[in-house]
Amino acid sequence: MNQRKKIITIVGARPQIIKSSAISRAVQNVFSEELEELIVHTGQHYDENMSKVFFEEMNIPTPHFNLQVGSGSHGQQTAKMLEGLEKIFLDEKPDGVIVYGDTNSTIAGALAAAKIYIPVIHIEAGLRSFNKAMPEELNRISCDHMSTLLFTPTETGLTNL
Repeated sequence: MNQRKKIITIVGARPQIIKSSAISRAVQNVFSEELEELIVHTGQHYDENMSKVFFEEMNIPTPHFNLQVGSGSHGQQTAKMLEGLEKIFLDEKPDGVIVYGDTNSTIAGALAAAKIYIPVIHIEAGLRSFNKAMPEELNRISCDHMSTLLFTPTETGLTNL
């Protein structure tokens, strides 16, 4: 019997919890013999009651780890996330890391994984505003370049890649 592959899903904002729910449910209901999923909540936009409701309503497991980074500048948040995620990745040794969208949690998850040669899976790859004055645009572009697998929701996103 093959050993299950371990994936780590990174979320930090409520929209990421919603986006991750489909994959988390598929892992639970269809691929539980092949995949083990660990969920990390970075705490980028953390409200315990709100997050708990989202996890319950979306029928996905509560996070295995919560970095509780809280508010701060982009640099402060990302630095705290990088430190916490690297430790988790080194301890857990995942086969892949899934990141969603374009937040500080996204870029921190992608960078921490890529730096230690863990494949990165980017959901919502290729989306662009073409405004590099937006931090999210820099996160999108950088994350796409660090990712091993890119999943785009649109034809335009595919063209951008």
